[in-house]
Amino acid sequence: MPGLPEDQIVGSVLDAIAEQRLPAGTKLGEQALSDLFGCNRANVRRALATLAAQHVVELRPNRGAYVMTPSPREARNVFQARRAIERTIAREAAGRSTPEDIAFLRRNITEEAQAKATGDKPGELRASRDFHLRLARIAGNDVLERFLSELTMRSTLILGLYSPQGSSCCAEDEHARIVDALERADSEAMVSLTTSHLEHLEAGLNFDDKPRTKLTLEDQLAPWRDPSQAV
Repeated sequence: MPGLPEDQIVGSVLDAIAEQRLPAGTKLGEQALSDLFGCNRANVRRALATLAAQHVVELRPNRGAYVMTPSPREARNVFQARRAIERTIAREAAGRSTPEDIAFLRRNITEEAQAKATGDKPGELRASRDFHLRLARIAGNDVLERFLSELTMRSTLILGLYSPQGSSCCAEDEHARIVDALERADSEAMVSLTTSHLEHLEAGLNFDDKPRTKLTLEDQLAPWRDPSQAV
């Protein structure tokens, strides 16, 4: 994994969060990260500050850094923000897609369905997030795309905490209908279908149970660790 140590840490933590290998509430010890990535603690602190600015890590005074644990109120706020942003994205994307975009999205739907059928939760989560971010790219607003990238990452933490399945719960036909509307350049249908889709995701949340992991920090980050940096 090329780049500065702090970039490697940020990338590894974000990838692990996106695939629910690193769930909410996990402590990110400075010494543990320093050992895992073969760097000094100053690099770790810069990485944690970057992750905190993206609202996926919480820096607690005198206690250290933890993967953010969204409260039910924060979860609802995230989905409210997603609806506002993704409705705009849906409206702007209509009429802007290329045949390559449509082909990508249809392949994505197939890949997500295959991952779900085989119990590949990381693959399912990746595909679901890629679907929404591709729509943002089609809309052509890089600011909204950056906002959505952060919100979808926070949504993954929320799903890991509050979804009984821990996964995206995206119905294959919901994504397919959105792509059909996109191909027709039907902006009204795009907005309506996107809104219904996000409401369905939020309705599947259960705020009573919070799963916990038994994996170590090294287990959670190991798939993205550079073997050349092993200590």
